Amino acid sequence: MQFKERANLSCRIHESLLQECPGHYLLEVMPTESGSCSAARQAKQKRKSHSLSIRRTNSSEQERTGLPREMLEGQDSKLPSSVRSTLLELFGQIEREFENLYIENLELRREIDTLNERLAAEGQGIDGAELSKGQLKTKASHSTSQLSQKLKTTYKASTSKIVSSFKTTTSRAICQLVKEYIGHRDGIWDVSVARTQPVVLGTASADHTALLWSIETGKCLVKYSGHVGSVNSIKFHPSEQLALTASGDQTAHIWRYMVQLPVPQPIADTSQQISGEDEVEFSDKDEPDGDGDVSSDCPTIRVPLTSLKSHQGVVIAADWLVGGKQAVTASWDRTANLYDVETSELVHSLTGHDQELTHCCTHPNQRLVVTSSRDTTFRLWDFRDPSIHSVNVFQGHTDTVTSAVFTVGDNVVSGSDDRTVKVWDLKNMRSPIATIRTDSAINRINVCVGQKIIALPHDNRQVRLFDMSGVRLARLPRSNRQGHRRMVCCSAWSEDHPICNLFTCGFDRQAIGWNINIPALLQEK
Repeated sequence: MQFKERANLSCRIHESLLQECPGHYLLEVMPTESGSCSAARQAKQKRKSHSLSIRRTNSSEQERTGLPREMLEGQDSKLPSSVRSTLLELFGQIEREFENLYIENLELRREIDTLNERLAAEGQGIDGAELSKGQLKTKASHSTSQLSQKLKTTYKASTSKIVSSFKTTTSRAICQLVKEYIGHRDGIWDVSVARTQPVVLGTASADHTALLWSIETGKCLVKYSGHVGSVNSIKFHPSEQLALTASGDQTAHIWRYMVQLPVPQPIADTSQQISGEDEVEFSDKDEPDGDGDVSSDCPTIRVPLTSLKSHQGVVIAADWLVGGKQAVTASWDRTANLYDVETSELVHSLTGHDQELTHCCTHPNQRLVVTSSRDTTFRLWDFRDPSIHSVNVFQGHTDTVTSAVFTVGDNVVSGSDDRTVKVWDLKNMRSPIATIRTDSAINRINVCVGQKIIALPHDNRQVRLFDMSGVRLARLPRSNRQGHRRMVCCSAWSEDHPICNLFTCGFDRQAIGWNINIPALLQEK
């Protein structure tokens, strides 16, 4: 019977302690039985006058157990001495347990205060190339590291609206959304701008088509439907009205287009509705409605001028070599092929990558090709000397290299799923000359050659601009009405266009034209 009463009493004590906050606890020892209502009230009043108070203290174990024992011995209790002795032991154990918890909470609170102070001092360096300056180099436990990451997220979220109130005016003046190009029925993998007159925009989509657009009006001008698989890439000939597309049907097509640009209409100023730092989640119903198929009204090309067929897997990218007489393709069969455009013959098969290729790019002025791969490397192929075809391997990323592109001079910029972008000197491939660290995987990047500005499209729907030294210049504005709603797949500069000088596309089935005030952007740096 005594064991049962002691067990019930212990359960009630634990429940009472767990329901209260870990501060000062007041416990009432309840009797197990009473004779009458009057006796119960007298016992209750006596209990209130002799209630047992357990306080956390830094005293020794002897002091913690001694004080309750003296108080209990002075009480008129019906409990046997053995039960009271057992209760004292239980109370001592409970107090020691909560004291340890209290000390641990104090230590965690001090760590939280320290992290808050560091975040307040280094909050401006959390993103982009400045992340290395704001990293918390602490030797705390794994749980403290996770808490630090949560605090970073909370800090950025809580301050984003305050920051946007100061940056909105600047963002509107520097980066403006000008035109949206909507008409594809599936995600858009690639975007490119023609290098000859008339200047048109080209998009390659998973809906098996490539579309040409009027930059000024957003109207679809030409539809190419010659592929039977996803169109993964589109590039324009340097001097003729020819387009090169790569597809999941294991081929690359060269096709000729002829367009007549429509008369442009006045473009409404959409910048007043854009917030520079808004982060808004979108549902599927918010995506652009492509069911209308605006491309059905434009001319359709169904047969290519030339078909390049040597790969045994998906052709993920293609590009023209300088002069436009040769083209290079990159495939999931781990090879890149160099073709003669006029004869469609395979000139060279570039082997060496250990996994699927993800991208290829050619130098604008020299016979150089760079290929990217899932094997975390990218390779530079040199065709300047017809008798020697050298290759250099660049190792610096820890995940898939999604793209590598040339800039003016001897620099290559590479982006990766490891959330970094690196700038390399072709004369020294041991280590990058600049590293940009971001918070999301990077897709097909593009460099503004004249101003040396890198546009980074991200998996998290953001587009950021950096200079070649790794300094962040801007982030393209997003709001609940405008901007990409899904992963941004590609970016493309058109430096000389007066209306839109930067284009992006994503898996929200739309391409967007932006006007970037580059002088103001560089002035704010």
